[in-house]
Amino acid sequence: MIYISPDNVAERFMRYVQVDTQSNPNSNTYPSTDKQKDLSKLLHRELQAMGITDTDTDEYGYVYATIPGNSDKENIPAICFCAHIDTAPDCSGTNVKPILHRYYDGNDIVLPDDTTQVLKLADSPYLKQHIGSGIITASGNTLLGADDKSGVTAIMEAALYFMQNPSVKHGDIKILFTPDEEVGRGTDKADMKKLGAQFGYTLDGGEAGCLEDETFSADAATITINGVIVHPGYAKDKMVNALKVAAAIIDALPKNEWSPETTSGKEGFVHPVAVNGIAEQATIQFIVRDFEEQGLAAHHERLKQLALGVVASFAGATMLYDTMAQYRNMKKILDKYPQVVAYAEEAILRTGLAVKKEAIRGGTDGSRLSYMGMPCPNIFTGMQNIHSRLEWVGTKDMAKAAETIVHLAMIWEERS
Repeated sequence: MIYISPDNVAERFMRYVQVDTQSNPNSNTYPSTDKQKDLSKLLHRELQAMGITDTDTDEYGYVYATIPGNSDKENIPAICFCAHIDTAPDCSGTNVKPILHRYYDGNDIVLPDDTTQVLKLADSPYLKQHIGSGIITASGNTLLGADDKSGVTAIMEAALYFMQNPSVKHGDIKILFTPDEEVGRGTDKADMKKLGAQFGYTLDGGEAGCLEDETFSADAATITINGVIVHPGYAKDKMVNALKVAAAIIDALPKNEWSPETTSGKEGFVHPVAVNGIAEQATIQFIVRDFEEQGLAAHHERLKQLALGVVASFAGATMLYDTMAQYRNMKKILDKYPQVVAYAEEAILRTGLAVKKEAIRGGTDGSRLSYMGMPCPNIFTGMQNIHSRLEWVGTKDMAKAAETIVHLAMIWEERS
């Protein structure tokens, strides 16, 4: 029987979330914030203290480590477990004060540093699964950082278990911690040759038992609008204000469909995320999402034609439409290697949990890693209400995620 203590997990997790690792989408450096390296260095030291000598932290903040295989069997694939160290730019990650509610009683939790922040069972029904066990929140002024320090914690606890229990047979286990996942750059500088893994699993998911083998395919789109600029005092019948054209394009977007706030399940969307500019020139940045690549193309064409129609109503204005691929649905790759997902299902079942197969309305580092040669589905860690001040995580969920890692390594050894 594999058992990892929720109390030990809680202690580790609370240590990690107090390190500010918020990433910055507007930075041109890599990593986008140097402070992410503070956690990289801490993880490096802790891995070495466990006795893992093959450990490295590079200039970009990536942490690589290998736990050598201890099986007599040959040709066991090297398996990677991956999590990201950064937290989201959406909510402050500075001065996080984690609070362990050791025996959650089902009542509302008023966060002490901002009493308007109240975690309620009515709003977060998954809390019901944690009555009588531990949950961790922040104090009300910041996010918690369970996304994805719960994944980091699970991997580190599993690594410690392997080092302390050499009778557990496994092949080479590779560990990868990435920066900047929250700003879409989590794998940009990953050295896959250095990592040396054939298959992988990200630990970056929600409710206990969840296993995700499908993600959105994702693009960015930028519409650049060129207006006609003249002195405003003499602008009658001459000026075309690019900012007003941009506003008209946004106003022309459907109100009851085609947006994050009106879609669910397998529905895709188009979402404006930033408007910048002056009267002469303005840009609108969008994210475009769909589970199918043909759907992605259809969204682009619809958005482009909508924008062209609006621009045509402003005589003299012109526009450019540019796209950039971000990541693609991992399922296309994972379907070629069914054992990767099947072994994860078996590992979850061995922990005593039921498996919940889901598609992510988003992406993980695994989306990119799958297309970089390492098929990589996503496993639960327990994180809830992510990117918000009401973020929380259950200690038993993180412990079960660590146990899942151990079982997975054992299953790959057994099946080889």
